[in-house]
Amino acid sequence: MKVLIKVVGYHPSNPGKFNLPTIVSTISEYDTNSGHLCALIDGVLATAIRTGAASAVASKLMAKPTSSVLGLIGCGTQAVTQLHAISLCFKIERVLFYDVDPNASSSFEKRCSALNLNTGFISTTIEEIVKNSDILCTATSIDIGAGPLFSNIETKPHLHINAVGSDFPGKVEIPLELLQKCFVCPDFIEQAIVEGECQQLDQKDIGAGLVEVVQNSDKYAYVQNERSLFDSTGWALEDKVVMELFLECASKLGLGQELEIEHGPSDTKNPYDFLKAENLKTGNTDSPIKKAVSLLSAQG
Repeated sequence: MKVLIKVVGYHPSNPGKFNLPTIVSTISEYDTNSGHLCALIDGVLATAIRTGAASAVASKLMAKPTSSVLGLIGCGTQAVTQLHAISLCFKIERVLFYDVDPNASSSFEKRCSALNLNTGFISTTIEEIVKNSDILCTATSIDIGAGPLFSNIETKPHLHINAVGSDFPGKVEIPLELLQKCFVCPDFIEQAIVEGECQQLDQKDIGAGLVEVVQNSDKYAYVQNERSLFDSTGWALEDKVVMELFLECASKLGLGQELEIEHGPSDTKNPYDFLKAENLKTGNTDSPIKKAVSLLSAQG
């Protein structure tokens, strides 16, 4: 049996200060029988891809099948994978986009060029995006307490929203008055009511979770003609699935590197076993361990 551990750092100032993504992450996989580290992958790309894929699944189930206008508020990493995944499920003819950072907006279409989409890209206002979208994805780094992103804007009666950016208590993107008009579907309700859009709602106002909707899609088909919202807060199961896919593809394509991180001495009961062979070869009697103890003692 394998278990995953994901370490995530959220740093909105990273792109400007360090030329690093806002979300930095690593995912590690362990054998639960031995504790052995089996694999370690970058979590930045994996997180972006699995988040986009989850929105595509939710959109396919809840958005109007003829949806052709995709709105994106927030044009960072997540926006690219949101567009990519959703374009695989819908014939998107127009992409309306906005970001508070002019550089993110001006570079967005170029960053999406690898997707080879036959669609029109239109940089516009939040108001125009909300009014004209069939599917809307919000993926911003809005500050705690600064939300929502907009208010009092009339939408299409069948608008489907993938709310991605809310990931902390007090951080919301969607106005309460719009939430209350939507069928709200959380990915993982226990988490969504703490840090997602669902934190604004009473439990009775929250609809079925994504698993329920997936397993009973016919029952919830009516939602495609109503306003709906997928509260995407991120789910550990998504990380497990995407890591397995990454490892499978890496194996088939011969990518990645085999390495031994864990210390494995010949004598498993002697953690310094490797030093004996080293000292015999070099004649070194001043071991690294002795140096380390001396250094720690000096600093103490």
